[in-house]
Amino acid sequence: MTTDEKYMKQAIKQAKKAYAIDEVPIGCIIVRDEDGKVIARGYNRRNTDKNTLSHAELNAIRKASKKLGDWRLEGCTMYVTLEPCQMCAGALVQSRIDRVVIGSMNPKAGCAGSVLNLLQIAGFNHQVKIVQGVCQEECSVMLSDFFKELREKKKRKKHAPEQVGEK
Repeated sequence: MTTDEKYMKQAIKQAKKAYAIDEVPIGCIIVRDEDGKVIARGYNRRNTDKNTLSHAELNAIRKASKKLGDWRLEGCTMYVTLEPCQMCAGALVQSRIDRVVIGSMNPKAGCAGSVLNLLQIAGFNHQVKIVQGVCQEECSVMLSDFFKELREKKKRKKHAPEQVGEK
């Protein structure tokens, strides 16, 4: 198992926490490169927190910044199970994180190369190195299973007979 796979497995554990609370299963961790220490973890909590900003990446960036006492996360790598959206990609650039390792790409909303690549725009004052496809199968299957279950729940709810209460 490579170092990237080892850390991605930890990001997957975070995604499973999201799954367990009926959130889209996206998880991430941030590792300080100099010593390989995990300094922050995060998972999706948008519905739980009722907050657009509660993406896994932003939750982890907030924790890492607090831990390091600086908004700059230079010398750090983020491991995330799904390609970041435009908001999270922007936060990665702004935080000066060195590298992002991605499990599954997101062809509908990904901003690390799928729809566009906000992480490596030459005109920005910082670019983020990208590694794609680490533990891709496991990350993709978890997301597919989640959305399949969600569709089945909605279908059952839609077709369930109305419950008539007894007096």
